[in-house]
Amino acid sequence: MIDLTARQPPPDPQGLLAGLAPSARFEHVRFGTYRPNPEYPSQDEARASLQAFLKGAQVRPGGFRLFRRAKPEGRGLYLDGGFGVGKTHLLASTYFEADGERAVMSFQDLMYLIGALGMTGAVNAFQGHDLLLIDEFELDDPGNTHMANTFLGQLMPAGTSVVATSNTEPGALGQGRFNAGDFQRQIQGIADRFETHRIDGPDYRQRGTAPADVLDAAEFEHWQARQPLDTLALVTHRDLNRHLLAIHPSRFAQLLDGVGAVGVTELVPMSDQNVALRFVHFIDKLYDLGLPAALTGLPLGKLFNDTYRHGAYAKKYSRCLSRVSEMVREARG
Repeated sequence: MIDLTARQPPPDPQGLLAGLAPSARFEHVRFGTYRPNPEYPSQDEARASLQAFLKGAQVRPGGFRLFRRAKPEGRGLYLDGGFGVGKTHLLASTYFEADGERAVMSFQDLMYLIGALGMTGAVNAFQGHDLLLIDEFELDDPGNTHMANTFLGQLMPAGTSVVATSNTEPGALGQGRFNAGDFQRQIQGIADRFETHRIDGPDYRQRGTAPADVLDAAEFEHWQARQPLDTLALVTHRDLNRHLLAIHPSRFAQLLDGVGAVGVTELVPMSDQNVALRFVHFIDKLYDLGLPAALTGLPLGKLFNDTYRHGAYAKKYSRCLSRVSEMVREARG
């Protein structure tokens, strides 16, 4: 059995750079496997817009460069929509459909790389890329607002195109999280680099099903018995939260390296938002990696403080609960 709390993955920006491809859950998705909700035409329109975006590529020596005939500067496409409408599916599909040098990463991973490599180092690392795909683009503070604006401002004019997904439209980035009005020029500078497509619709994970809740003791025991013992990680929620505070979310993939399944027991309320957001990022990584997971303890509806669930990070918490519900449903079989 694996003890997650005994693991202290070191910073590894070069390792992160080498692995910027769709995660296990999305490695087999394609545009043809996307199932848009027929009641929301914007979903099919988003797929069509990405396919049209990619058709602008032209051959050049050594690979492809997007939109070189139209203009030398890279173009931007921004998918704005709630959780569970397939934005990450579409982003991964774009990666697999595109030619040339490309990379896909979360916005948080990008911020980590800029911090670890420095702005010049990060720009140099991606300046030869034809396409950069950024998932969950969000501005949480003035620091990453400045870094994002500077990074895109140096990278895109040199010819790298960018596709981003977010739960927030570009012009509203940062609202409710810091005094975004003081940084409106930088936020607008980011927004102006993208053509925005809104994707509407409900959470596909809940189509035709009731939200699942945590496992009871007997269900958890049955789930645990089905997992290979040598790659199973079991941890109490309190111990997990304490450990995650010491590890940057960009290293959560390293934390879970070699893990085949994760059981989190004795869920408790999280009254500290720093703790809650780390847990959200951990669930995101579990979900992206496609790892089987089971949880016991507090009902999911009581996990996060109501002020958090209706505050600036409301969509993050709602997405987390949706993903946990799906993982629990899968654990029940």
